[in-house]
Amino acid sequence: MSPKNFGDDAQRSQDPSAADHDHSNRLDSEKTIQRNPHPDFKQVEASRPDWAASKGWDYTKTKEPGWKLGQGANDGGQCLEKKHVEIDPYEEGRSPANNYKLLISGIIPRPIGFVSTRSEDGASTNLAPFSYTQVINHDPPVFIIGYAGGFDNAKDSLRNLTSTGECVINIVSEHFIEAANSASINAPYGVSEWVISGLHPAPCTTVKCSRVKESIFSIEGKLMETKEFESKATPGKKTGVLAIIEGTRFWVREDAINEARNIIDPGVLRPVARLGGITYGRLTEGFELPRPDFEEMKKDGELAEELVKPKIEGQ
Repeated sequence: MSPKNFGDDAQRSQDPSAADHDHSNRLDSEKTIQRNPHPDFKQVEASRPDWAASKGWDYTKTKEPGWKLGQGANDGGQCLEKKHVEIDPYEEGRSPANNYKLLISGIIPRPIGFVSTRSEDGASTNLAPFSYTQVINHDPPVFIIGYAGGFDNAKDSLRNLTSTGECVINIVSEHFIEAANSASINAPYGVSEWVISGLHPAPCTTVKCSRVKESIFSIEGKLMETKEFESKATPGKKTGVLAIIEGTRFWVREDAINEARNIIDPGVLRPVARLGGITYGRLTEGFELPRPDFEEMKKDGELAEELVKPKIEGQ
């Protein structure tokens, strides 16, 4: 059964503070950032090739399989001929929105944490994608989620997370990317993104909020701590919150996990990555690179003596 979809008026009657939260004032709001560069996106999309449904997961060689230690970049030095532009994030006249656009277009690909939460009284739920999501430790399993806006104008997801201390991080795959994206809609607090997206909730074990049944990999989580950030461009303005979350239970679709239950098949997971603007990326190819061992490479003669040197000036 889908969670009850509380309208804005009904939610405000239970939570009067909801009226004070304005989605449009946040740094990452569409009106502020204007991620979509196309006046008529549907027209642009119609001109593009169809989705390559038959494109499966493949392993390839690296670009330079014969690469040797000390060789440097594999482009023959072409990258060294290019110049760089220095950017001061706090230079006069540079807006925080420009830094936002730069960072989300340069730090790519980013995993999408599709985060589900519920209010403390269970009357409202939230489901929203966040690309400021990452795993940072495995024992204990620890994850981070970055939220735009401070506690004074918190996203619905953050409000639920801090009040209950619970969430589920669902990994987004190709087969429900459109539905996941629809959950980023700036709906009033209390409106159910589950209904808007058409996705299905599934029960959890250690948290009260639901996981996404369509997600191949989901992590139940408990909030460990938060840290709020203040703007340097506008002192006193709170611009973001970092949430640190401990993973308390994993859910993996049975056809995606190996017998030892420790490796997920990327060919089944088919994760979608966040790029800059409104662009997403598919993961359809991979290559393997063994991590080098210093002593073994010395023994095999692959690590020449002239490469074993202390730090020099400029490094």
